[in-house]
Amino acid sequence: MSLNLSTVLVESACRRPSHTAVIHDELRLSYEQLLVEVKKFGNVLKGLGVSPGDKVAMVVPNSALFPIVYYGILLAGGVVVPLNPLLKGQEIAYHLDDSDAVAVVTLESLLAEVSKGFSRIDTCNHIIAHPDQGGDNIKGDVQSFEALMASASPESDVVQTMPEDPAVIIYTSGTTGKPKGAVLTHFNLFYNCQVVGEELMSLQPDDVLVAALPLFHSFGQTCSMNASFSMGNTLTMLPRFEVEAALKVIERDKVTIFQGVPTMFFYILNFPELDRFDISSLRLAMSGGAAIPVEVLNAFEERFGVTVLEGYGLSETSPVASFNISKERRRIGSIGEPIYGIEMKIFDENDNETPVNEVGEVVIRGHNVLKEYYKKPEATKEAMRTGWFHTGDMGKVDEDGFFYIVDRKKDMIIRGGYNVYPREIEEVLYAFPGLVEAAVVGVPDEVMGENVKAFVALEPGCSATEEDIIKYCKDRVAAYKYPRIVEIMPTLPKGATGKILKRELRDLGKT
Repeated sequence: MSLNLSTVLVESACRRPSHTAVIHDELRLSYEQLLVEVKKFGNVLKGLGVSPGDKVAMVVPNSALFPIVYYGILLAGGVVVPLNPLLKGQEIAYHLDDSDAVAVVTLESLLAEVSKGFSRIDTCNHIIAHPDQGGDNIKGDVQSFEALMASASPESDVVQTMPEDPAVIIYTSGTTGKPKGAVLTHFNLFYNCQVVGEELMSLQPDDVLVAALPLFHSFGQTCSMNASFSMGNTLTMLPRFEVEAALKVIERDKVTIFQGVPTMFFYILNFPELDRFDISSLRLAMSGGAAIPVEVLNAFEERFGVTVLEGYGLSETSPVASFNISKERRRIGSIGEPIYGIEMKIFDENDNETPVNEVGEVVIRGHNVLKEYYKKPEATKEAMRTGWFHTGDMGKVDEDGFFYIVDRKKDMIIRGGYNVYPREIEEVLYAFPGLVEAAVVGVPDEVMGENVKAFVALEPGCSATEEDIIKYCKDRVAAYKYPRIVEIMPTLPKGATGKILKRELRDLGKT
């Protein structure tokens, strides 16, 4: 039986041809119009000699162009390699080389860095740029997206691929060593977006989702784009998350589903001009990417009357592995229960299952688990030992089968022989009046081995001192847990999805 992920769009275009598929500023594309553009781009790639199984990289921010390129690659039988538009030339070169990409698609405004990367790789044959700066001034070795599309046929069949064939290579963040390419199959991604759309979000025909999450990331790809298109919904694009821009889009397009990482929820809650916007159209919010502080979840629900459901997953799991199914069937502070067809357990350091409520490593197996790490058999073997994908996350499961993430395995702090889990301390910090952001890391200590350090950002006008924050924590957690060091910053460093970058904070903590 063949399966191609692009059929999520093809089928919806057959069912709802005139329904709006994509909104980007003033541009609106119906499903029928979007599919025509996708087919044309698929034919462009075929005309350039891209064969089934070839890898095609895309360095494209959230826009109407993203699904055209993404599904066009899939429709032509290619493998999508979505890259962060913030990458620099040397990083782009690494990804193009490691993935064996034969072509790369980007915007004219991003050409400077993409060209630097492209020029270093002999095996990448084509660089295609969309003229997003007005006019078509693309010259030299770069091929114009518009010119290629102008002569492309709008008729094309989906190239037959099998369920276990690679569809997308998602690069992990590379917090330990160089990024690894997680190979996700057509079946991995197809089934995950179906479960997300039908069971977890219960998408309705008139739902409108906002692409606040970057689509090059697995969370945005599956839960925003693929789920939306598989159910025939409307996806409105937010090229980059800024609170005011997000609120304007939610109000303008009557967005019903918001998906974000915890910092997005916090920024919205603390936006000083929030009352200017009518976002009453929202009916559901979905949080993932990192653990959402309970204080933030409760405050968001109370402020907007919107249910916030938290889930869990990784790039390697397509990404959703567990979820709080509904307001009635959830545990606040939990990452929920394994989704349909997925098994999750907690293993100790010897890969034996732990008792209920005992902390260990979260392991997963099921239809969502990656095929392999591209060209890295040893890393694949290590991650998949005993037949379970080892996540590197420390967690526990309660007697009712709800899972809880305690922390990343590598984030755990060992202070004087005691295990300290930063997330527990961060939960306490987020309840401190006037605190906006918090992250706890371990820093070297001659006596204790490691000590607990908190990096925080405060609301403008908040006069709290480091000593105030230390005392607040000292009064609320065991003596070995509270942070001995607090550093107040204007804002904490974040990655493209809005997640706080603890690796940068660890480096600061060493100085």
